Amino acid sequence: MAGSLRGVAAIVGIGELKPERQRRGQDAMSLLSEACYLAIQDAGLTKRDIDGMVMEPELAVGGGGFNPKMAEHMGIFPRWATSSDTQGAAGVCMALQAAAYIQAGLASIVLCGIGAAIDPDAPRRRGGGDATETATTEFQNPFGPTVGANGWYALIAQRHEHLYGTTVDKRAKVSVDFRYNANHNPMAIFHDTPLTVEEVVNSRVIADPLHLLECVMPCAGACAYVVARADIARSLRRQPTYILGGGLGIPRNNLTHVGEITLAPAGLAARDAFRMSGYGPRDIQVREIYDSFTITVICEMEDAGFCQKGEWVEWSKDQDFTFKGNFPTNTHGGNLSAGQASTAGGCAQVTEAVRQIRRDGGDHQVPGPTDIVMVTGSGGTFAQQSTMILGSEAAL
Repeated sequence: MAGSLRGVAAIVGIGELKPERQRRGQDAMSLLSEACYLAIQDAGLTKRDIDGMVMEPELAVGGGGFNPKMAEHMGIFPRWATSSDTQGAAGVCMALQAAAYIQAGLASIVLCGIGAAIDPDAPRRRGGGDATETATTEFQNPFGPTVGANGWYALIAQRHEHLYGTTVDKRAKVSVDFRYNANHNPMAIFHDTPLTVEEVVNSRVIADPLHLLECVMPCAGACAYVVARADIARSLRRQPTYILGGGLGIPRNNLTHVGEITLAPAGLAARDAFRMSGYGPRDIQVREIYDSFTITVICEMEDAGFCQKGEWVEWSKDQDFTFKGNFPTNTHGGNLSAGQASTAGGCAQVTEAVRQIRRDGGDHQVPGPTDIVMVTGSGGTFAQQSTMILGSEAAL
């Protein structure tokens, strides 16, 4: 297909550190190095085989030039390296970038990853921001919602609740079903903590109308994967997970500059991903949906075409999002219950998709077909979202 990445490359190795609430004495580079070596080993390769890199620390902490720093640190000599300035959408975008670079002949085996550190003993950085960016400094910072993402996502949840009746008892289904998946994933932060709708509803309000148990669990950790040219992938020891299509939607940077704030740009990205892959919403067997908050999942599902806009409440009554259910989603527990290592949380959605396609998910393996999986990522507050279709076969 002209202008398509379908089947050009495949993910051949994955590496992931168990999310932890904090990791003393380790920075993002240290954590990411561990995950990268795990991914390289999983692929049956050595670091000498790597000729491309797409990686960065969380939210590009520490300025630019992270790829050469990592290359030097790990003893890798790539002939092509870049980053992905897409925040939580980067886990997907890195794979698409790697496939594009491979198609262009710039690299053959690309190492991708993100690391996020939480070290209580490390000096804390003072927040800054771009003083020339008046959209935030003039209006949002003095008069906007609460610090961090909670307030902005609360606006989306409040608007969706007003339009469509998506109250906390309805949104709680997302948290509860994903927690069930985490209870079967030993890597998850909440592996041993079940959850009920009542507990979500009764948890304290963080930013009205969002409750505590609708929000991500911030963690330290790292995630990485190796993307190889299709012919190379077929020669390696692991079953290839082919990149079939993808896209990125960027409608705006700030919610203050848009009309309908419940529209998720994952829908824009999904149209490109479905077109390129040749599949549609009904063909998807497993979904790994970026879940910074419950409302994120709801809007992404609607706008990606799994149900009509505003119909999630009624539609979801017939859906079971657990890995054993009819609509398996976030089979590892997602960012809500497995843990979110900052922007590396989007990378974990990709590695979990690979596990499911390989049928290597252990106690949280989907019992039904897992040959076509959709993955999304989300950056900012619906500022940019990515979608990718992965599959067990390169061709339709």
